[in-house]
This record gives sequence, structure tokens and C-alpha cells, in this order.
Amino acid sequence: MTAAGVIGTVFGVGHIRPAPGTWGSLAALPLGWLVHALGGFSLFCVGIVVAFAAGWWATARLTAGQDDHDPSEIVIDEVAGQWLALGPLSYASWSMGLDILVMWPGWIAAFALFRLFDIWKPGPVGWADRRGDALGVMLDDVIAGLFAALGVVAMAGLYHGVF
Repeated sequence: MTAAGVIGTVFGVGHIRPAPGTWGSLAALPLGWLVHALGGFSLFCVGIVVAFAAGWWATARLTAGQDDHDPSEIVIDEVAGQWLALGPLSYASWSMGLDILVMWPGWIAAFALFRLFDIWKPGPVGWADRRGDALGVMLDDVIAGLFAALGVVAMAGLYHGVF
């Protein structure tokens, strides 16, 4: 497998059937925990940027000359989007000195909300998906991840009585 294939399929996870996008999102959870455990919120942010950039590169290589601009086995976009959805948890863990796993309900909310927005593709998520290029493949999941992150913050605020 080429470097683009390893990155794009996240070490082959994208070949798991059915629902490779869901498998990619699930794979993002332990990988995100590892990045956070190794370097906290700062490294987590760097990881999101690296996943996005590497994913954009890999997707462009894997789809060059193809009719399908978003083959289902490419799941690096799910990793970048899922990590964005987990961003508020990484920040809260870092800023409050908490073990990130203590916030397990937030992990479930981040996963569920990200999958909801990624599948539903409301507004700008659908716009990005319809671009028909490698950047659109990455952007639709990034925007879905941002929506999910906002949902995680709102749910945490409601739960903790901030709102």
C-alpha cells in the first residue's frame, strides 16, 4: 500500500465493511486519546492540522483521475472531523487538569453528534461535500466536526448548569 493509501484509509480501517466512515470515526477515538495523552491539548491541535493536511494530500493522490471524488475507503477525513468534535474535551482536560477519560459522556456525545452531522450533511456540510474535490472531502467532515464540537460544548453547558 502506498503512503497515500495508508494515510487515506487510516492503516486500512477504511476497508472495513459495512459503514467504513463509522469505523474511521471509531478508530479516531483511541488515536485521539493517544495524541492527547502524549502531548495534551497543544499536540491534539497539531494533530488535527496534520490529519487535515495529510488527508487532503492523500485524498488528492488517491482520487486523481477517478470519477469518484470521495471513495468510501478514504476515512482520514473522519479522523480529522472526529478529532475536532473531541477538541472541547481535550481543552477541558488540559485546562482543568482532568483525566480526559473521566469525561466519557462527552466522548459518546462527540461521536454521536459527529456521525449525525456527517451523515445528515446540513447546510455548509453538504455544500463542502458537493465541491467534488479532495478539499471538499476533507471540509465536509471538518465542518461536521465543528458542528459536533459546538453541540458537545452546549450539552456540557446544560449538564453543568452553565446555560
